[in-house]
Amino acid sequence: MLPRRFRAVAGLLPALSLALAIAACSRDGEPPAEPPPAPPVVEAEPPENGAISVAPVAPEPPPPAPGRKPPAAAKPEPAVDWSPLPLESGEAHIACTLDYSRNGDGEAVPAMERGALEALLTPCAEQGVLRLRYRGRIAADFAALVMRVAEVADALEIPKRILDLDSAGGQVEDAIRVGDFIAGSRWTIWIREDSRCHSACVFVLAAGDVRRVAGPVGVHRIIRMSSTATTRAELNAELRMVYGRVRDYLERNGANVAVADLMMAVPNRSLRLLTTDELLRFGLDGVNPAQDDLDRLRLLRECGQDFVQRRDAFAAAFDRQCRRRVVELDELNACGLALRRRYGFPDETCPVQSPLSEFDLAQAEPPPPEDLLPPEEGVDGEDVLPRDDAVEAEAAGGDEAGG
Repeated sequence: MLPRRFRAVAGLLPALSLALAIAACSRDGEPPAEPPPAPPVVEAEPPENGAISVAPVAPEPPPPAPGRKPPAAAKPEPAVDWSPLPLESGEAHIACTLDYSRNGDGEAVPAMERGALEALLTPCAEQGVLRLRYRGRIAADFAALVMRVAEVADALEIPKRILDLDSAGGQVEDAIRVGDFIAGSRWTIWIREDSRCHSACVFVLAAGDVRRVAGPVGVHRIIRMSSTATTRAELNAELRMVYGRVRDYLERNGANVAVADLMMAVPNRSLRLLTTDELLRFGLDGVNPAQDDLDRLRLLRECGQDFVQRRDAFAAAFDRQCRRRVVELDELNACGLALRRRYGFPDETCPVQSPLSEFDLAQAEPPPPEDLLPPEEGVDGEDVLPRDDAVEAEAAGGDEAGG
């Protein structure tokens, strides 16, 4: 017989068991939480369209001795080479308008000679904007095309340049070379809904001052085509040096170096498509963070603090109200054109520096009506703050997040 002090506890055991059983049934009755969908992985293009590395790699030099200066940085690119070179890796068109859905891709580029490019670009000089549409592989001839178009555009004083890109990949070294050139020559890069940017193309995308993405962007492991490695250890040593160059490139062009780590994890026969959130997180969509830091200093001097605050607030609202709900690039641009009016753009004092000013230069169609946009955030579609206060609040939030 149990002692008296245990009898009360023993009497509670059936009730406790019943309560536990009811709780277990309640948990079992709830539908299990669905795991988040896995990022899409698809079959890659043929190897010649992948991220191909062919440049020789030498062993890494030893670190400099204490007290000695590190090696000097690489010399800048020489002047643009105008040697005869056919465009064999793809097809290119040049347009002086930005509305591709109604006006198409413009005139085909018949040759990459200076005279042919000047003839195509001269009509764009009056409006001050050009769009270079390219469909094909990333290779040396593509790099030469971009450099030559930029040099002619400089001579004709065409300030706004759009690279309208559709590529399944190509040579990593050529992508990095032309990417560094793009970073210094003021390009906006488009990936339309009917286009793609895979593997080596991602390095070109990273370099743009502004990136507008509506089509799929995917990455996979770099393929070493000229390797002399005979063991996995030797091949991995080569790849580590190649990925070191890739990380340096991504870092100096405002993209997250985690892109390189993600590439390493995806077999080259597969393709990992990046989600909208990943594109933003990796710095591959929207305003280039590295360029934005430079522009902020210049715009504070030229246009004032109020302009910069409104510009930052517009960028935050564009991500929230346009990018996450519009799937086609022309609609994304139209949404931005309507939205920017709420923030006082184009600015009377600094119209060319205003967001989406390339559409003003291109004499685009009148902005779409305000009903294209959702109601401004608030209660029942009404603003919680007056417009000026809302702009300052959003701009302050952008400053706290690092711009």
